[in-house]
Amino acid sequence: MARIAVMGAGSWGTAVGKILADAGAEVVLWARRDEVARGINAEHRNENYLPGIVLPGSVSASSDPAEVLSGADEVVLAVPSQSLRGNLETWVDLFPAEAGVISLAKGIETGTLLRISEVVRQVTGIDEERIAVLSGPNLAREIAEGQPAATVIACSDEERATRLQDAFSTRYFRPYTNTDVVGCEIGGATKNVIALVCGIATGMGLGDNTAATLITRGLAEITRLGVALGAQPATFAGLAGLGDLVATCTSPLSRNRSFGERLGLGESLEQAQEATHGQVAEGVKSCSSIRELSRRAGVEMPLTEAVHEICHEGGDAVEVAVRLMGRTTKPE
Repeated sequence: MARIAVMGAGSWGTAVGKILADAGAEVVLWARRDEVARGINAEHRNENYLPGIVLPGSVSASSDPAEVLSGADEVVLAVPSQSLRGNLETWVDLFPAEAGVISLAKGIETGTLLRISEVVRQVTGIDEERIAVLSGPNLAREIAEGQPAATVIACSDEERATRLQDAFSTRYFRPYTNTDVVGCEIGGATKNVIALVCGIATGMGLGDNTAATLITRGLAEITRLGVALGAQPATFAGLAGLGDLVATCTSPLSRNRSFGERLGLGESLEQAQEATHGQVAEGVKSCSSIRELSRRAGVEMPLTEAVHEICHEGGDAVEVAVRLMGRTTKPE
């Protein structure tokens, strides 16, 4: 039985731990707080993040990273993108020598503008062939409940991606493989920004026509940026592109969409954060990095520019939306 360390016991990290255990692995979750680890070990539940979900007996937890990483065959990184580097720097000396790494984070690092797999390589020195990313329409709650879902496991080493495909396959979770790591990471990061726009539109009382327009034009933005950075266009028509975008833009379980909705209702960033239990949506942080990345690449991303203006320049959501609709018309 493979031993897999999952570094992060939030909702998605816990759900992935359940997937891996259901697929036959021994799973050890790293929890930042002792009480979360104790709850998982004593009751097989993580009531803080996935209340009511019973975890398999082969899932355990600890707040000691050395204990979690000891003897791991694979290491799954399940912490937010902007805190990943700091965590990795404290964990790197504990990594088993031959273990591979799977990133669940969806973001672009602030300042460096690096994709998450690039951050992992820079901090750990691990070859890119041992680093994979998992991305797709994966709302943690639904998957933890056993509802059918699919995802993409991307790695430059196709053989490794196939091995991981087997490790993550269950009756309810179907992984596909891809070698386009750039495309999967760009799709995963930028869809959070578009989901904020869709949430803002919902909060403003706008309907399905608007949502469909934003999703479609958002996909065009994502694809333009990804292709400019070396991704394959077909990736954005798949699960890590369109699939993830639709789920994140339309589901009330999406933190980014829900956060955007609060902004569309006229709340400030601080009020929206308070309403979402103190959690800032990933897109709020990533929109600045993605905006800068697009400018360096010479790619036009008006929706991303709008989110940055609303979140970081004090722009009024309604005024920004009106201005977007008033842009010069052109061929699609």
